[in-house]
Amino acid sequence: MSLTRRRTAAALLALPLAFAATPAFAENGGGRPRPRTLHIAGDSTAAQKYADAAPETGWGMALPFFLGHGVGIANHAVNGRSSKSFIDEGRLDVLLRGVREGDLVLIQFGHNDSKSADPTRYTEPWSTYQEHLRQYIDGARARGGLPVFATSVERRKFDASGTALPTHGEYPAAMRALAEEEDVALVDIQALSIALWQKLGAEETKTYFNWTATEQDNTHFNPPGAIAVARLVATGLLERRALAPREVRRLADEIPESWITWPRA
Repeated sequence: MSLTRRRTAAALLALPLAFAATPAFAENGGGRPRPRTLHIAGDSTAAQKYADAAPETGWGMALPFFLGHGVGIANHAVNGRSSKSFIDEGRLDVLLRGVREGDLVLIQFGHNDSKSADPTRYTEPWSTYQEHLRQYIDGARARGGLPVFATSVERRKFDASGTALPTHGEYPAAMRALAEEEDVALVDIQALSIALWQKLGAEETKTYFNWTATEQDNTHFNPPGAIAVARLVATGLLERRALAPREVRRLADEIPESWITWPRA
C-alpha cells in the first residue's frame, strides 16, 4: 500500500464514529437478507461521470466497491442539482418509482441549494431546504423505503495556517436538525470529510480532488478522492445500522484506482 493510502487508512480509523443505532435491514422469512437497492439522490459530487469528464469521479461510482452482493445501486445524482431542482425536474418521482420495501434512499444536497442568484436551485436552509427534504422523507417512507440523510461532502478549502474550512454555511446544521426532528438516520459526511481533509493537509488533499494540468477543482473528486468519500459513506451507513455488517465489505481494504471506469454517455 502506498504512503498516501496508508495515511488515508490511518486518518479514517482516527475519525470519530458518533453514530446512534437505527433500524437495520429487511429480511425474508427465516431471517435471510432480502436483496435491496440503495438509491442516491444528489448532486455532482456523487454523480456518475462519463468518459468525457475523466478523471472526475463521483463518490457514488465508488460506493459499490464497499457494498455486499445483496445490495444494488441506483445512482440518480446529477450535476448541478439542488434539493429543489431535483424535485422540480421530476427526478425524485423517477427515483421513487424504483423504490421497493426495504430499499434505502440516500439524500445528499446542499452544494447547489446555496446558489442564491439562481431561483431554480436556491433554497433557504431553515425553511425551503428543509421543506424540500421532507418530500424525500415522505416519498421514501410511502414506498416502504428507509430515507437516510448525508450532509454535503466538504470542498477543499484551507486558510493560510493550514486549517480546513467549512464551506456549506447553515445547510449541514439544517439537515442535522431535520434528521433529529423526523427520526431520519444521518451520515455526517460534511464533518467526516472536513476532518479527513484536515488530517491529510492542504497539499496531499490535492491528490484527492480533480486537479489536472488544466484545472484546479476543489469540489469534485478524482478516483482516490471518490474512493475515500465512498468509504466514509459506507462506514457511516454501517454505523447508523442503515446497512447490516453482511451488506458491506472492504471497509479497511485498499481499492485499486483501476476499478474506476468512465463509460461513454
